[in-house]
Amino acid sequence: MTTVANVAVALVALLHLYFLILEMFLWEKPLGLRTFGLTPELAKASKALAANQGLYNGFLVAGLVWGLGLGETGNPIKLFFLSCVVVAGVFGALTANRKILWVQALPGAIALALVLAS
Repeated sequence: MTTVANVAVALVALLHLYFLILEMFLWEKPLGLRTFGLTPELAKASKALAANQGLYNGFLVAGLVWGLGLGETGNPIKLFFLSCVVVAGVFGALTANRKILWVQALPGAIALALVLAS
């Protein structure tokens, strides 16, 4: 069960690394515009906000990788950062786009449950 939990945590970390790349580097590019449904004008106006959001996703990645690197003794760290992922996903779903619930909060909640069960 620990291996399954760690794979789930790693997948959540990779997902947030992808979010970081989209928000920090691809925000004004065609993939970023398509992903977030932005016009070029809105993307340009919100570029700094998106980069800041991407940086926060990077902190989530760092925390999850840190927890994974510590093995089972890293479970409290994994639980903390996965909880942050879930809370951020629920907040994003309530305030920005419901899709965030499925793309961010659900994978985080599954990984969280798996870590708790391991």
